[in-house]
Amino acid sequence: MAKFLVVDDEQKIREVIKEYAEFNGHDVTEAADGLSAVGLCKLNDYDIIIMDIMMPRMDGFTACKEIRKIKDTPIIALSARSEEDDKLLGFELGIDDYVVKPFSPKELMARAGAILARRENEIQPAEELQFDGLTINIAAREVLVDGEKVELTPKEYDLLFYLVQNKNIALSRDKLLSDIWGYDFFGDDRTIDTHIKNLRNNLGEYRDHIVTLRGVGYKFEA
Repeated sequence: MAKFLVVDDEQKIREVIKEYAEFNGHDVTEAADGLSAVGLCKLNDYDIIIMDIMMPRMDGFTACKEIRKIKDTPIIALSARSEEDDKLLGFELGIDDYVVKPFSPKELMARAGAILARRENEIQPAEELQFDGLTINIAAREVLVDGEKVELTPKEYDLLFYLVQNKNIALSRDKLLSDIWGYDFFGDDRTIDTHIKNLRNNLGEYRDHIVTLRGVGYKFEA
């Protein structure tokens, strides 16, 4: 059983999601706006958050940004807006998936299940990995640059850890999208390239460990 936080200003949508989630054996907490969601996340731990974007008091993007300051909980964004820039903004803020309204509740549960399964099955080596002044601890989900902790979005952590676990191996953009974003992801090369750019910026002088393979993808060069 997983603990869901469902955030949407439309009660009927919350009820539908809750019905399907509870049918699949999960526990559901509801919130009607982003501000309430942030407050709940400060008090409780959830396994996954389903967050509408356009809400009163505090919109979903702002709520995601605030939650990411305190929690690493996977987030699925719901929105009536299907523009690519909105989706990319969401991923830059650290969401794990983006679902456009109207949506299929069964598909939403499948996406949530895939995210939860990946979290549960992640390889978590206990030892720290050292690459020059770059220290990576996958079990603790912690990255240090010259001893200073670097704050990454959840997907940036996942991307870096995946690259490190497959160090010195060429990885195509399609494989990165499939293995990290997973189930029926809508994205394209821009999604990977945007995350790589942000990740490199966070790694500072050790950015060159992530090598671009023209026409192929990327690799982490140890």
